[in-house]
Amino acid sequence: MTDTNNRKLPAGIQSFKVIREEGFLYVDKTDIVWNLVNRGTKFNYLSRPRRFGKSLLVDTLQMYLEGRKELFEGLKIMQLEKDWKKRPVIRLDMSRGGANAETLRSYLSMRFNDYEEMYAINIDPTAQLADRFHAIIKAAYKQTGLQVAILIDEYDSPLQHSWKTPEHDRCTEVYREVFAILKADDEYERFVFLTGITKFTQISLFSVLNNLTNISFFPEYAAICGITEQEIGENFEPELERMGAVNNWTTQETHDKLKEYYDGYHFSEGNMIDVYNPFSLINALNQSRVRNFWAASGATSLIPKFVSNMELRMKNFEHCRIMRNTLETSDVTGGGAELFLYQSGYLTIKDSDEFGYILGFPNEEVKQALYEAVLPSLTLRQESDTQSLQANLYAQLGMGQTDDAMKTLKALVADVPYSNKKLASMDMEERYRLVISTILNAIGLKVEVEHMLATGRIDITAQTSRYIYVMELKLRNNGGKDAAIQQIRTRQYLEPFKADKRQVIGLGIELDENGKGILDWEKVD
Repeated sequence: MTDTNNRKLPAGIQSFKVIREEGFLYVDKTDIVWNLVNRGTKFNYLSRPRRFGKSLLVDTLQMYLEGRKELFEGLKIMQLEKDWKKRPVIRLDMSRGGANAETLRSYLSMRFNDYEEMYAINIDPTAQLADRFHAIIKAAYKQTGLQVAILIDEYDSPLQHSWKTPEHDRCTEVYREVFAILKADDEYERFVFLTGITKFTQISLFSVLNNLTNISFFPEYAAICGITEQEIGENFEPELERMGAVNNWTTQETHDKLKEYYDGYHFSEGNMIDVYNPFSLINALNQSRVRNFWAASGATSLIPKFVSNMELRMKNFEHCRIMRNTLETSDVTGGGAELFLYQSGYLTIKDSDEFGYILGFPNEEVKQALYEAVLPSLTLRQESDTQSLQANLYAQLGMGQTDDAMKTLKALVADVPYSNKKLASMDMEERYRLVISTILNAIGLKVEVEHMLATGRIDITAQTSRYIYVMELKLRNNGGKDAAIQQIRTRQYLEPFKADKRQVIGLGIELDENGKGILDWEKVD
């Protein structure tokens, strides 16, 4: 195995300067950076999910535009850039702007003060933020003789966090006031670049910058953030070997597990290259373990603001259509749940045709995270009340302890269909199917609802590393477990799975027709 002791992976590091000066491994995107600045448009907007490398991209752009040639030695950009110029760069990180107008103005004032000191600008204490921003841009141009680059990271953060609060309108007023200057000062600007997650079109930068080009769907920038298959092969082979050795996997098995959990993102119908979530992939390789790193970093916190009744709509997101114009141009506040889930990284482009895009979950990490996020709302319980039961269920199913697992599942399902009024529009068996499948998805199993065979339709299949569970659900007044068992046997539901090396277990599950939960079960193997 290749020695990896001296290789450092940049887990969580967003500074290009730190990565290069301190010897961290860097996946070379500098050719795309060069093309963006030199062959792209002047005003650019890029949307990517959180923890997808946007801030590192912004930092790389800053170092390049400032002419920090020494940081780029040995990288692709050295074959492209012949005239290194130290351009003035103004950079704003709007994630530090808080969630109300006061903190937003305070942050902008602090950053403008930094640049006013840098360019020795004597500002009137009563000057508006917009006037101060204009003075900085003009002074930077006049003093250096070079047009200015302006980089705005996480532009939408204050707008996201203030959405559906009285502060939102006041925050948008600040945006309109301050950032209209970017268009007015066009003659002083060389390159303007904004990143964000969600797109607020009519009420923020997009309303004042109607010359802003949304490059998020451009094929040439599909892999500008994230890590591709080719880049894994070029950069991470030693770590793949190490991870395989730690977990007793072959290198191919290691790759397949990483792909299943972290790959699957597509950002352009013109370039459907697979992109891995870089945050999760690098953390997994760094720790030599497969875990849900992305959701653990806070990825689900904003969902309730933008998606209502999501727990009832989960199956719709597995394979859903969205109009091309909606995905590419619509405001996140009016584009529906699918648009928000795409922009925030829970859905990705699976395919496209003349009628628009087809979206779906990119990978198992995201799918599990979303199901886990909706489980408390569906079961009407606090997350803390279900965590121990979920952990037990995962272990019991993983070890084939069927009776113990069913007792745990019974405890999780108790009274849910009956007490959850949101489920009232569904028939009782459908309610149970939704609740049970959500629980199984939330603990990280590979789940399929209504699996179609030539002989019939299986209610739920759930897969672990060692077992495949085939579950048939029947209400007590519809034959109960006996009818479920008979259906599994007569329609040969287990047969298609027996070629798999894992053990196949059938479960006939009897349910209370009044919503009181699981009554009984029987095993078939």
